[in-house]
Amino acid sequence: MISDKMKKLVENNSVIREMFEEGKRLRAIYGDKNVFDFSLGNPSVETPEKVNGAIKEILEKEDSLKVHGYMSNSGFEDVRTTVADSINKRFETNFSENNIIMTVGAASALNIIFKSILNPDDEVIVFAPYFMEYNNYVSGYDGKVVVVSPNTENFEPNLEEFENKITNKTKAVLVNTPNNPTGVIYKEDVIKKMTEIMNRKEQEFGHEIFLISDEPYRELVYDDIEVPYLTKYYNNTFIVYSYSKTLSLPGERIGYVVVPNEMEDTENIITALTISNRIIGCVNAPSLIQRTVMKCINEKVDISIYKKNRDLLYSKLTELGFECIKPEGAFYLFVKTPVDDKEFCNKAKEFNLLFVPGSSFVCSGYVRIAYCVKTDMIERSFEAFRKLAEYYKK
Repeated sequence: MISDKMKKLVENNSVIREMFEEGKRLRAIYGDKNVFDFSLGNPSVETPEKVNGAIKEILEKEDSLKVHGYMSNSGFEDVRTTVADSINKRFETNFSENNIIMTVGAASALNIIFKSILNPDDEVIVFAPYFMEYNNYVSGYDGKVVVVSPNTENFEPNLEEFENKITNKTKAVLVNTPNNPTGVIYKEDVIKKMTEIMNRKEQEFGHEIFLISDEPYRELVYDDIEVPYLTKYYNNTFIVYSYSKTLSLPGERIGYVVVPNEMEDTENIITALTISNRIIGCVNAPSLIQRTVMKCINEKVDISIYKKNRDLLYSKLTELGFECIKPEGAFYLFVKTPVDDKEFCNKAKEFNLLFVPGSSFVCSGYVRIAYCVKTDMIERSFEAFRKLAEYYKK
């Protein structure tokens, strides 16, 4: 018999993954070119060639015992130094290898943070819409997620409600910008107001409230918009980063946590994160890919392809009468639905269109459409979108 915690997870298995399986079923019936699967955020732009070259070079030239062996639970020192130097150059920070913990992707990074900071019933505030796996990461360490309702005007944080929801049990605030599922980037003025509130509340309650910035989409930004680096605005900030989208390496599971020296109890926090890396079962980030990242620290995928996809899909959907905010980053459109979002997704399946309902991100009345797909699929899907739009105009 499985545990009670897992029973709930089995019963509420990810809608996104279910849609992925539905896509496989439909393709078997109608053929690949006649099914338009916009459900999964799986990078569609090729991994930079330098990454593949670096892997070959490492395997051919570096000591195999080092390449495939254990290292510190926080990662190779030279890799962490390279990461720190890159951040410093880009954002005018002052990090060293001691501020960096290499992790098994961003998901693992979040897990070791929550394991390190949460006591039972501590609260983590999130802003809807948000990636629902956050619930599992927090509850896995006996914490509770507190949701700030969505600001559907522009999908930036509802700061008035946010301030009212901070309590003596609040241990952390989790933000994701560029945002999944909206593509919105939180601007500097919003970050300043948010952190001012958090500073006041830290003083009011007499304990630290951590800010956790989950940044797997940091490099996927369009139209020269700047993404603020949050350690510059608030001392008790963790930065969580992943190379899954930056280098199209989601299956390799590589990322890191940044812990600034300004954070309260920094030394113990870093030690706790390092130990957590080991005891949650990761031990250390994958060795070969750590060394690959070091050699490819300035590389990133060709985001002009995602931008082209965004522009094509946004232009067509708004032309057909659908409503959505033009995304500034990531690779999703968050589109308002004329009916219940789950009903809309079911109707879309009749035209072989697959989306994720907004209720899966705690924001009903919208669907997430992932444009990390081949451009020709977007173009082929236009007729199906037209038929879907016509259905709701009857």
